[in-house]
Amino acid sequence: MKKPVYLTPEGFRRLQEELNHLKTTKRQEISADFEQALEEGDLRENAGYDEARRAMWQNEARIAQLEDLLARAVIVEGNGSYDQVALGCQVELETESGERLSLAIVGSHEADIFSGKISDESPLGQALLGKKVGDVVEIRGKKGAQVYTILEIKPL
Repeated sequence: MKKPVYLTPEGFRRLQEELNHLKTTKRQEISADFEQALEEGDLRENAGYDEARRAMWQNEARIAQLEDLLARAVIVEGNGSYDQVALGCQVELETESGERLSLAIVGSHEADIFSGKISDESPLGQALLGKKVGDVVEIRGKKGAQVYTILEIKPL
């Protein structure tokens, strides 16, 4: 049995929207590309036809992947009390140098470090889970240890 996919309500909605786009708009675009390629004649040496087939396979593979993810989705909306770090929380951290970070703890399929979203399965995410305001978390890496102090836990 496959493991559950943890998503925030926003992440679940985004995946649903992508799936809907791929099933409707993208399929129509690919169908139009097929029609154009067929009008060009001989399919054996038709780059447009080959490209349309490749696009169709990629689209259908992504549709299958999204359907699988959504079927296993478990929606998380924080831990309610926000007294400890959990999936679906926003965490305010401070480094030893005084730099402040704001990170959302999300499932691995929503993680995007550039948007401040880290996976609960990442080293920092794992270290933060279950911690409370005031706790200090140390992450050891190739470049030494990073120390973070939890300043605040709030809903996403």
